[in-house]
Amino acid sequence: MIKAVIFDFDGLIFDSETPDFISWQETYAAHGVELSREVWNAHIGTITFNPYLHLEELLGRPLDRDAVWAKRKARDNELLAAQTIMPGVEDYLAEVKKLGLKYAIASSSKHSWIDKHLQRLGLFDQFEHIFCSDDVGNIGKPDPAVYQAAIAALGIAPETGLALEDSPNGVTAAKRAGLWCTAVPNQMTRDLNFDHADYRLNALTDMPLSQLITEVMNGTN
Repeated sequence: MIKAVIFDFDGLIFDSETPDFISWQETYAAHGVELSREVWNAHIGTITFNPYLHLEELLGRPLDRDAVWAKRKARDNELLAAQTIMPGVEDYLAEVKKLGLKYAIASSSKHSWIDKHLQRLGLFDQFEHIFCSDDVGNIGKPDPAVYQAAIAALGIAPETGLALEDSPNGVTAAKRAGLWCTAVPNQMTRDLNFDHADYRLNALTDMPLSQLITEVMNGTN
């Protein structure tokens, strides 16, 4: 029986991934080089990729990283401001509460990032448990540490928890933690391999949470 639902944040609750990629893609193009989707996709859901270093490697010279950051961040903020809560998230939160399930966020991002966006979206007070990479020694997915922290705080057995993830690295982290995991790819991740997920939805609006839990526990996809 599922007793808890653990949400990823970036790309699942809030699409910060598309603005991030676009702003970096434009930055690379302004320097006359390309940021490939293959390179970017391999690191979605992790904290291991350094886009400044990769850009410098492509250019063969060092950059004024502060100047690059300021210009890129301004563009990223412009794109982020247009983003809202991902479809179906609020319905899932309402159903979690209706079903009496426990719930949390587990993310590779830091609290300084997640907390401010949750507050802007009006969701911060919805979550008692928010676990980020800086809660577990700055270790990000696919390491399961952030999920293990959420499992401990929720007081559940791993096999009674369902994770919702948008990236293969996130799915790997959830499965390593012993959770059930449903992949819910976004426009940046929908072409990636999610064969290791227990179930896959195109969007949370595909079906109610109660139906998803039944499908996952029945092993159908």
